[in-house]
Formats: sequence, structure tokens, C-alpha cells
Amino acid sequence: MQVERDGRRVRLGPRLVELLSLLLLEAGRAVPAVRLAELLGAPSGVAGSLVTLRSHVSHLRRALAPSGGPGGGHGAVVTVGRGAGIGYRLDVAAEAVDARRFEQACAEGRRLLEAGGERDVRAAVTVLTDGLALWRGTPFAEVADRGFGLPERARLEMLRRTAWLSQAEALSRLGRHGEAAARLAAAVAAEPYDERLRAELVLALYAQGRVAEAAEVCRDGLSLLSHRGLDSPELQELQRLVLRRELPGPPPGSGAAPPPAPAPSEAMPLLPPPPRPHWFVGRAGALEEAVRRLCGPEPWQRGVLVVTGLPGVGKTSFAVRVAHQVADHFPDGQLHIDLHGFDPSGTVLEPQEALRILLEALGVPPERVPDGVPAQRGLYRDRLAGRRVLVVLDNARDEEHLRHLLPDTPGCAVIVTSRSRLPGLIVTQGAHPLTLDVLPPAEAEELLIHRLGEERVRAEPDAVQDIIARCARLPLALSIVAARAAVHPSFTLRTLADELADVDADLGILNAGHAPADIRAVFSCSYRAVSPDAARLFRLLGLHIGTDLTAEVAAGLAGAPAVRVRPLLAELARSHLVTEHRPGRYLLHDLLRAYAAELAATECAEPERQAARRRLLDHYLHTAYRAERLLWPHREPIDLPPPARGVDPGQITTEEQALAWLAAEHVTLLAAVPWAASIGLDTHAWQLSWSIHTYLGRQGRWRDQLAVQQVAHQAARRLGDSRALAVSARDLAIVLTQVGEHDEALGHLRHALSLYHELGDLVGQGHTHLSFGWVCECLDQREQALAHDRRALELFRAADHKSGQGRALNAVGWDYVLLGHHRTAIGYCQEALTLQQALGNSPGEARAWDSLGYAHHHLGDHDQAVTCYHRGLEHYRKGGDRYGEVETLIHLGDAHHAAGRPAEASGAWRDALVILDEMGHPDAEEIRGKLRRLDEDGSGAPSR
Repeated sequence: MQVERDGRRVRLGPRLVELLSLLLLEAGRAVPAVRLAELLGAPSGVAGSLVTLRSHVSHLRRALAPSGGPGGGHGAVVTVGRGAGIGYRLDVAAEAVDARRFEQACAEGRRLLEAGGERDVRAAVTVLTDGLALWRGTPFAEVADRGFGLPERARLEMLRRTAWLSQAEALSRLGRHGEAAARLAAAVAAEPYDERLRAELVLALYAQGRVAEAAEVCRDGLSLLSHRGLDSPELQELQRLVLRRELPGPPPGSGAAPPPAPAPSEAMPLLPPPPRPHWFVGRAGALEEAVRRLCGPEPWQRGVLVVTGLPGVGKTSFAVRVAHQVADHFPDGQLHIDLHGFDPSGTVLEPQEALRILLEALGVPPERVPDGVPAQRGLYRDRLAGRRVLVVLDNARDEEHLRHLLPDTPGCAVIVTSRSRLPGLIVTQGAHPLTLDVLPPAEAEELLIHRLGEERVRAEPDAVQDIIARCARLPLALSIVAARAAVHPSFTLRTLADELADVDADLGILNAGHAPADIRAVFSCSYRAVSPDAARLFRLLGLHIGTDLTAEVAAGLAGAPAVRVRPLLAELARSHLVTEHRPGRYLLHDLLRAYAAELAATECAEPERQAARRRLLDHYLHTAYRAERLLWPHREPIDLPPPARGVDPGQITTEEQALAWLAAEHVTLLAAVPWAASIGLDTHAWQLSWSIHTYLGRQGRWRDQLAVQQVAHQAARRLGDSRALAVSARDLAIVLTQVGEHDEALGHLRHALSLYHELGDLVGQGHTHLSFGWVCECLDQREQALAHDRRALELFRAADHKSGQGRALNAVGWDYVLLGHHRTAIGYCQEALTLQQALGNSPGEARAWDSLGYAHHHLGDHDQAVTCYHRGLEHYRKGGDRYGEVETLIHLGDAHHAAGRPAEASGAWRDALVILDEMGHPDAEEIRGKLRRLDEDGSGAPSR
């Protein structure tokens, strides 16, 4: 970081550099003082740290102030708030920060490129070259050892790679292939593992006829990647095309052709089915314009199409229809995501969760999706780079909602639907607006003909015109009225028209064409037409917290058996009040959800709403608890209050069913924990968190697990329940250990142990000592780990707790293995195995087999070790425990290697590497090192 004041460089001490870096990351936004103190390394809860922070802020203000006065220069640190809520904000002009100037240059360069004229392209070269010249080294280099700058550093470096590519594209389009090759060669030297930069360099060299050099660049890249254990089919194919001189020559002035696009991900979801032909009418002009906007002849001519219009005008149907119509122009796939921008409950799909969904759809394993929007956005754009993908962002709230979700990648295009016109997106992104109006009268009548038949519509022309007028020609409103008419073929259309006229105030607004009211009026027609039981269920669905639900969840809300609720859901689906979007799973469109929520507020008394919310949480709690008991039946149970009358927990009887249910419902369960706490149901909050603890841990969702466990621990505190507090403290410590927060974990374990002592709970004390042992092992304090685990064994024996004894015996055995006492270890681990087998404890048996294998390995009995490891793998895979599986695979590879079986060792390590890479685990590099040494000279050394 370099700071200049009055033309002279200002030297800042390390602490001021850290403070200024933090404020720059949040420039223009206030950062709480407590948060700044924590990030600067102050111990939590030390009041003196805030005094020190104020001193640092004062020094920084003086350093940034111009010589002529106390402030008003390029950067000023402003104090915001007072008392406990005090914070600091850095007000800094964009032109005063090189990184912001660089971002502006990148955006302007892309805009000029997309403009397409020769003068624009020449200007783009100048702008991008000037922007890249602002780089003086690694961003945030002075604070490289601090984690807070890593996401922004990754984002900027990703943006620089994009700028290099844009600069090369502009040069190539001007026919300046030699200059493009020179710039790209420097870029590849800085980022040798970036396959796209390397591919563009190959194409630039090829365009000059420098075939041998282009092939050499391919060979160098393939060699570098192979040393990391990576393949690059795209680079191999490009090398083949270069050597055979089969790349097409670029047309004059257009630059080289892009490299072959990556194969589409099998995980990429399909678009929703296109609207049925007889349900989609008109829109011919809008469809033609949309196709023209999305399918320009050059990649840079494709961009963002913003489809706006009144609620119910058919934006989503139109967007899906367009997406299917242009699918052939985007062979690498089409993504669709509903952002819930106007969800009445306020549960908008925020950019971080939307990016997580998009990344998982693009093939990124959940465990490898980074935390934080900047890092997610960088990975998202990297995954789309070089591809031709269409992204449909449905129901966006505003520009900020979309800012991080736009690919901004040549070749990709976006369709956005929103009730807002999104003028900022049109200005800053050059988006193409397309406003859908209500249907012309002729097309509105055509819609009714398609739904109800020409004979019925032609028979009552005046009633039809009244329906069209009173529905304000909105497609959704017309569709709901037509659905009711279809369900009741004996009703005259005049009856339906008169019903609309009877919806007093709403009808008046409907005739005036105001969107929210006409939707409510039409919903009212459909709602009043269903049976009383179905209407009550529809109202209660407005209280649901998730995006979709099953009949069992709806039954919990209604307090009725699922067998009675399924026909009601079918009735609502026939009237288009709910949609069965997947077999057995139902959702409400956001406007329908708003209408249902309003009905719940106006037609349900508060006691009824409270009872329904409690039944809903009871259903999720008791079903999740049942699933947890199947995943880990030997975990110490907790006492749940009985479910409310009318709640029937899901019928889950096998471990496979438990895993499937948790996979389908875990997003709603994660939302349910803080929601339960917010409405005063703290017991539900901590017990729900307890019930999904094992599933989240096995799936590697540590951050999700930490978030809900912190809520659970606070809920237990409010309850004043010592047992709940002890359990939640120990569970929180387990998650903190998993994410490396060992000191905080030890604090919670001390608290838990004290509570268990007060309760006289020997078993709770034993489990807590085992957790202490694990933390000590992580800190390489092996003797202390052994002491804690031996104490746990004593406590479990005193309580005659067999499952705990099995865990403790294996933990003690493992401690002895780590201390080098392998024969002693085998005795303990064998005793643990025997006990776990007698109990039928599959997870405990898996751990014992792994420990035995490890001990035999280090005694030189490698064949016996291999046998033990294979037995352990069977149990880990059965229970979906990926962490146990990968550890045993590594041990298995070590045993094979020590026995002189390199092929078998390589196979086991590669299987482990696949899982580690999916998790984003740092141990992956160690395994790559083993494989590299094994491939090179057979010297891969077995780990302990």
C-alpha cells in the first residue's frame, strides 16, 4: 500500500496499514469499532482494545490530512454513532484509489469493446492498458498474513486476468496480433496456471503464423498442470488443432477465434419447461426483439436483457419462452434462479446464497464454495469464462440484488425479470430494457379461447369483454379466472364476471389498472371458489418459512393428517393457487404468498397463527430429530417436548431416508433455527440445531453449522436451562474446533464441563473430556489429549455407559498410536472394536478399524493394516461420513506404499484427493505431493 499526501509519500506503520486496509475494504460504509478491534487482533472483551483503536484512528487521520488543514483530502476517517455503537467510515474518492480506478478502466474498456466500432476498440486498448499500468504488485501485500483481505485480493486478481483478456481481444480485433501476443506472454508469466490466458496467447501466436511457438506454449502449460496432478482436455485439444493447422484463420480485423468452450456441466439444471403453446399467446414483437438482443453475431454483442412490467404480466413465462427459443445459441447450458426479490415474508434470496446455488449448479461442490460474495463472484465468473451460457435471473429486487450475479463474460447472456425498471442496470451495464405491457384485447380474448374453448367464449361475448376489462388484461389474472371457469364448466361466464364486480374496493382498483390490487382481486375470486378446508390451508401456507413444502409440512401447519391435506393441495393446484413444481413438493408464487400471508393476518386470529407456527416448528423438529437418531443412534439423546396435537412427524425409518430428507430440507431447517429464536421459541431453536448437527458436519457445511449453533447457544442462555446450555456449549466447541478456533472452543468446553459437574452428569463430563482431547490433539498436545481421554474412560466406566466407553477406548488407543506406543494402542483399539460391534455402532466401529489399521501399519504388518482400513471404509461410506472416508483412504495409500504396491497406493490417494478437492481441504496439497513424488521417482513417503 502506498499513500501520498501533497505529492509526497507518507509512511505508515504496520498497524495503520492494517487499519487503513480494513477501512478501504468497506470504503463509504461504517465499520463497528468492536469489529475493527477484533480484526486487528485485539482479544475479545478487552475494553482497552477500543482505547488503542481510537489512538490508531487518530494517527491515521493525521497521516491522511493535507498539510493545510485537519481533513478534506482524498481520504477522511469519519466517526459514526456513539457509545457501544460507535464505528468508523473512510470517505475516499474513487480516483484516489488505484484499485477503484482500475475497476473503472475495466468497465469502460468492456463498454467500448461492446460498442464495437474501430474507434471504440482503439479507445478500449488505451483505457485497459492505462488501467493495467496501475498495478504495482500484489494487492494487500503488507497484510498478506491476515485473512480479511483475501477475498478482495482474489477479486482484484481475477479482474486483472479479465482485463488482460479484454486487452488482448481488443488488440486482436484491430489485427495487432503481435502486440496481443506480447501482452499475453507477460500475463502468462505472471499467472502460469491460468488456462484461458494461455489459450488466448496460443491463438494470438497462431494468428501470426507462429505455429511452433504456439505449440510450445501448449506443451509448457500441459507440463505445468501435470506436475500438479491436473489434466486440461481443452489445452490438449488446442495443441492438437495447432499442430495439425486446423484452427480457422481469423477474419480481417476480428482477431483470433476463441478457444473451444468447456463441456457443459452435468450438474447444470435445465430451465423450467417452456409454456404450453396453447397457454402462451401473443408477444410476437417482444419475442423477436428479445432474440435479436440475446443472439448478436459476436460474443461482445450479447449482454443483459431486462424484462420488466406489471405484476402478473407474464414476465417469467416470457423469459422462459425466450430462453428455450435461443437455447441453440448457448450450447454450454442455461441457468435459471428465482431471486424472490419481492417475497412478502422478506426472505429474499440474497446474493451470497444465490451465488452458492449458481456455483453448485456449475459443478462446484458445496464444500468448495468460498465464503463471502467477492470470492464467490470471482469463482462464478471464472467458471463461466470461455463458455456460452444463458443465465435467467428471475424476480430481481433491484440493481444491488443483481450486481454480483451478472457474468460480465463475453459469450454469456442474461435475462433479468423484475417489477422494477432497473434504470441503474441499463446505465451501468448497457442492459437492454424490454417492457411487457398488458395483453391487447384481441390477445386477451385469444388466451381465454385457448383455455376454455372457442364455443364457450363466443357464446358470451359481453361477459368475456367484462372479464378482460376487470382483469386489466393481465395474463396471470385472466389465467386464474379461466382456471376457475374450467374447474366449474356449469358456471356461466356472466356469473364469473359479476363475481369480479362484487369485489368492492379491490374491483375499483382493478378497473383502474393498479397492479397489486388487481392481482389480489383475481386471487380472491379463485380463493373464494375453493372448499373451506382448502381455503384455510391456503391461508396457513402464508406462514411457511421455506421456499417450498411437502404435504407432511402442510399437514403440520394445518394440524391435520397428511392423507387429508393431499387432496386439498391438489385442489389448490388445480385452481393455480399452488404449483407442484416437483413430484410431491409445492410452492407459491411470491404474489400468491403475499396474498396468503395477508389472509392469514386478517382472517386468522393471533392464537391460531401462533399455534400454526408452533406446529410447523414441531414438525421440523421432531422429523429432524428422528433423522438424526438414524444417522447417529448412539449419540446421547436429548428430551424433546411432545409435538402439538395434529403434528405427525415424517415417517423416516432408514438411514438412507434420513439422509435424503435432510438433503431436501436442510435449507429450510437452517432458516428455522433463527426464526424460532426470533418468535420466542428458544427450545425449538437449540434443539433444531442439535438435530441437524451430525448432517451438517458430515457434509462439511461448517459455516452453516457454526451460524445455527451460535443462535442455539444464545437461545439456551435465554432459557436458563443448564443442560441445554451444556449441550449447546459442547456442540459449539466442536464446530469451532473444526474451523480452527481452538482457544474459543476450549472456553466453551470449560463452561460445559462446569455445568455437567453441577448437574452430576458423568456421561456429559465424559463426552466433554473427549472433546478436550480432540482440541489438544489439534494443538499437538498429545500427552494432554491422552489425559483427557483416559479421564473420559474413567467417567464412562463409572456410569456404565457402553457407547461412551467404546469411544473413549478408541480415543486412548489413538493417543498411544500418536505417542508411538503401537502395541499398547492395539489393545485399547481392539477392545473398542469389540464393544462397538456388540453395540451395533457402525460409526464407532469405523473409527476403531482405522485406528487398528494405523497401529498395524506402524508395526510393519501392512497387509493386516490394509484389511483393517477396508473394513473401516465400508462403515464410513455406509454412513456418508466423507471426512472419515478420506482419512482412511490416505492411511490405506500409506500402507500400500510401505508394502511396495505403488499402483494401489496411487489409487487410494487419488480417491482421497477427489474428496479433499471437493471439500476445499488444505490437506489436498500434501496428497498431491505424495502422488507427484510417486509418479516421478517412487519416493512418495508414507505419512504417520
